Amino acid sequence: MNATSTSTSNSANSSTVIVTGSSSGIGLDIARAFLASGANVVLNGRDPDRLAKAAAGLGHPERTACVAGGIAAPETGEALVRTALERFGGIDVLVNNAGTFESKPFTEVTQEELDGYLTGNLKGTYLTTQAVVRALRAQGRGGSIVNIGTVLVDHALAGFPASAPVVSKAGVHALTTCLAAELAVDRISVNLVAPGIIRTPLHAGSDVDSFGGLALLDRVGEVSEISDAVLYLAGAGFVTGHALRVDGGHVTGRRI
Repeated sequence: MNATSTSTSNSANSSTVIVTGSSSGIGLDIARAFLASGANVVLNGRDPDRLAKAAAGLGHPERTACVAGGIAAPETGEALVRTALERFGGIDVLVNNAGTFESKPFTEVTQEELDGYLTGNLKGTYLTTQAVVRALRAQGRGGSIVNIGTVLVDHALAGFPASAPVVSKAGVHALTTCLAAELAVDRISVNLVAPGIIRTPLHAGSDVDSFGGLALLDRVGEVSEISDAVLYLAGAGFVTGHALRVDGGHVTGRRI
């Protein structure tokens, strides 16, 4: 694992946000949105070079820091917390975005692949959240956790078999509910954004717009629409335990 940082920030009055899996796609845009709002952001990704390039593209070096490493390793969560405290003096928001997702028929999923999803998507989220909650409790001023799930937990697609990653994400949905109850006494809200089909690098090489008809709004979503939802939940003082679907009506109904 590698932790890097730039010069010391003077934005001590800004909120500080940790965004896992923020070197590309949805996570990168979430980081962009928080920076645009004036927040300090600690970015995370497994590839140090890719992460550094993403951070450079965002600008605002005085309000960004990078921690490279997989979230399934406990030391990554600890490094994220340490970096936030040392660089920016505190933590206000954790966005658990990091994870992997791929379509594969149920009977073809190997034990190693199943373990990978459960470890990366669920265990990694669990361990990172533990590290951040310890810090939030020590600060004593509350905080916000926003997890990223999937609408496929509630509305699977026969033509897109993805039982292994969806099961791991279902665990994140359950974790959201449990922690919302357990951490309310600490004034820590825990919510979840459940994206539908979103235009991201995950769909590179495929005609992602062909899936638009699955949503009542007859289009796929954009990463900025997920970021808008995350920012809302991060600042929603009277919302906890909520799963906000951002899916164009994918779960609500069908187009005929």
